[in-house]
Amino acid sequence: MLAWLHQLGADIKGYALAPENDNDLFNLINGSKLCNSVIADIRNKEKLTEEVLSFKPDYIFHLAAQPLVRRSYEQPLYTFEVNVTGTANLLDAVRQLKNDCAVVVITTDKVYENIEQHYAYKENDKLGGHDPYSASKAAAEIVISSYRDSYFKNSKDPVISLASARAGNVIGGGDRSKDRIIPDIVRGLESNQSILVRNPSAVRPWQHVLEPLGVYLLIGHQLKQDPSFAQAWNVGPETQDVLTVKQVVESAIAVYGKGEYHTPQLSNQPHEANLLQLDIAKTKQHLSWTPFLNSSKAIEWTMQWYKKVMNGTSATELTNQQIKEYSEL
Repeated sequence: MLAWLHQLGADIKGYALAPENDNDLFNLINGSKLCNSVIADIRNKEKLTEEVLSFKPDYIFHLAAQPLVRRSYEQPLYTFEVNVTGTANLLDAVRQLKNDCAVVVITTDKVYENIEQHYAYKENDKLGGHDPYSASKAAAEIVISSYRDSYFKNSKDPVISLASARAGNVIGGGDRSKDRIIPDIVRGLESNQSILVRNPSAVRPWQHVLEPLGVYLLIGHQLKQDPSFAQAWNVGPETQDVLTVKQVVESAIAVYGKGEYHTPQLSNQPHEANLLQLDIAKTKQHLSWTPFLNSSKAIEWTMQWYKKVMNGTSATELTNQQIKEYSEL
């Protein structure tokens, strides 16, 4: 998002924790040079409020989160503090703005009460969450709805418009997170070790990161034109364009040109959803958007990014090139 906004000529303030790894994308693209970078915790309400009010933003894209399902089992309170209280902290700061602002809060496809059946969830389906991550994001959606209805729904001066975006499983170059399938694949390929695949039969709505980022920008634009877009929006691939984890791994290995994987029998593993799909009909109809990259193309773009960076190509160059190519689609 930072690189894309910079390409568009935006004046950007970023607020986030420091990257966990030296080779995280923010470091690879020299993100601190692309924005006014504030390294701070979203749970620090006073600091967050100060930074929001001093910047007077026209748009806010809230992506800060503890985003990992397995980590949420290890750190449930931290997950709820960041994802729920952190979101409330931001929206309470927005409530004090004296200028018009469009706010897009990113949650997840996992906010729905998953019945583990072949059913694509719609924006008005019941919220829920088995694991702490999913539950925290569902709770964040309730916080969003509450602030929108209580403070922003009929705001006149200033006009504050608040929407949420529920994106499916995102893949793309630069992700180094633990216990995510693409980073796990890349670490295995880089170290010439067999890739451990925990849930080969799990089905997810895989999409390239540029797909939801483009929708977030589109939602922000539409909010400025028409506050009626202040709703929840699903962002994912076409319903029929879903792959199992096994298919993703095999496709990624094929694109990279090497690698092998194994699926050991693991006991006492935390629960993770086995089947998850999104209905994107509302987003397609009302935002006049459709996915441009199918799952196969998303895997190809992702693995080519990692392969080229491994072979010495600049991460900044590759990232900007993919944004340009996607924009031209």
